[in-house]
Amino acid sequence: MQRIWLILADAPGLSGADLPPLLAATGGSEGLARASDATLRAAGASEALLAQLRAPDEARIAAAGAWLAGAADRHLLGWEDPRYPALLRQIPDPPVALFVRGDPQSLAEPQLAIVGSRNASPGGAATARDFAAYLAGCGLGITSGLALGIDAAAHAGALARTGDGIGRTVAVLGTGPDQVYPRGHAELADAIAANGALCSEFLPGMGPMRGNFPRRNRIISGLALGTLVVEARLQSGALITARRAAEQGREVFAIPGSIHNPLARGCHRLIRDGARLVESAADILEELAPLLATPAAAATAVPAVPAATQERDADYRRLLDALGWDTLDADALALRSGLTPAEVSSMLLILELEGSVRPLPGGRYQRQG
Repeated sequence: MQRIWLILADAPGLSGADLPPLLAATGGSEGLARASDATLRAAGASEALLAQLRAPDEARIAAAGAWLAGAADRHLLGWEDPRYPALLRQIPDPPVALFVRGDPQSLAEPQLAIVGSRNASPGGAATARDFAAYLAGCGLGITSGLALGIDAAAHAGALARTGDGIGRTVAVLGTGPDQVYPRGHAELADAIAANGALCSEFLPGMGPMRGNFPRRNRIISGLALGTLVVEARLQSGALITARRAAEQGREVFAIPGSIHNPLARGCHRLIRDGARLVESAADILEELAPLLATPAAAATAVPAVPAATQERDADYRRLLDALGWDTLDADALALRSGLTPAEVSSMLLILELEGSVRPLPGGRYQRQG
């Protein structure tokens, strides 16, 4: 059965949306492999698909099979596989199959895509990392594309929560599953595979080709309940991902920035076009909460909060209680709460992203609502 899915995954122009009538007419993938040309044509098969079925590139198929057999964490999820992500099936042009390195279950869990500029500002990268860390702590998987800039920051933010037993992240590749692009992200890719998954619709051996990256963007948005754009120019891959998310009926979020910052213009365009303006992580959770309760979300409930997270949440309550309704700086909060200055500084940033506190002039903070 693996062979037929490798052949189909290598078929030019074939989409997962083309498969249901073919599988129904032939009784499934095994029947499809044995079906006559007349039966396949009657079910809508193209001449290109017939040629692929009758004369596949055996060297490519063998190499892909060898890659899959090379380690226990390598998987092929064909259209018939129950592990194939349910949300991804719903997009207009789903992939025929996915090559996965890591845990395939990560692809079926509730996810938020975070994307943005490869040339991110330090502030933009920090925002992506902090949003990803906080939302991963709430049980959302973080999906991105392993690129430089915002993508890498989002993956790193999610991975920062792995010590709590949470912090899953998925990277969708524009190369084969055996290729890491950019090469400098090899260590990051290994960490993602160990705490989530790398996935690709391209066969092993496929290198970084320009046309592959816009194609992979539809998978990034298709796996997720929504897409958050942190920084983006008016002409960017992040806006392609956001557009695909909107076409797929998914939520689109954007973080605004300075009118003088060219990296904010793409986000401002999205907001003008109807994307949800995001000022805190709470804005995203509020919008996605109803979707997590629908059958279409497939993975539905956010995972139960582990004990380590409950202990950390108690520290946050302790900090908020120490703040009360006064306006205090971080040093005063450290004295009141008994937490270290480093802990207070980190927690204040997360609370600000969540919308629980707001910064004031002079380094002071005030509790919100």
